[in-house]
Parts: sequence; C-alpha cells; structure tokens
Amino acid sequence: MTDIWPTEIKVAKNRQLLTVTFNDGSVAALPAEMLRVLSPSAEVQGHGPGQKVTVPGKRNVAIRGVVPTGNYAVRIAFDDGHDTGIFTWTYLRELRLTGDQAFAEYERELATKGLSRDPR
Repeated sequence: MTDIWPTEIKVAKNRQLLTVTFNDGSVAALPAEMLRVLSPSAEVQGHGPGQKVTVPGKRNVAIRGVVPTGNYAVRIAFDDGHDTGIFTWTYLRELRLTGDQAFAEYERELATKGLSRDPR
C-alpha cells in the first residue's frame, strides 16, 4: 500500500481532463487522450513484452466516467468504449511526473507507424 492517495479526483466539464489532487498537495492534470493511449489495460499494454499497442485517433476522446476500484485505483471509462484500464494511485502519480515524456514517445511511435492522433 502506498502512502500517497488522492484527496480529490475531478473530471473537467468538457470531459477532456482529469485532475487528481494527492494528500501531499501535488496535483496531476492529465488529459483524457494521454490517459486513453497510455492506459494500463492489457488491450493497450499487451499481455507480455513487445505486445504494446499504439492506439491512433484518440485526440478528441473524452472521459465518460471514473469508478473507484477498491481503495487503490480508479477505472476510467472513455467515450470510445474503452473501460478496462485500472489506474492505480501510483500510476496516476507516475503520469504526473513522466506523462509528458511518455506521450512524446507515443507521438514518435505514431509517426514511425504512419498513424495519427486524429480520428479517421
């Protein structure tokens, strides 16, 4: 169990941003697109090494809902139907610190594969 947990989780009115305030006072402002394409689900991460999927076309994805999962995580549902990602407090905090770097890597993968952030 971690000593860091959220004191507030808020979805923006436009459903494009999740803001998580942690008990140490730090705040993570996480775009819906980032959460969707970096989802910890097996659908995105794969079931083993080298199976990670680059998910294109999610620039305008929105958060449909956030459901608590135990006392350690939330399940985020997106308006494209994806709802299997369990986002632990640790992972959300990690995205606060490394999300921009991970998203930049995602954008490089899209470019390498000839894919786009824009929906078809």
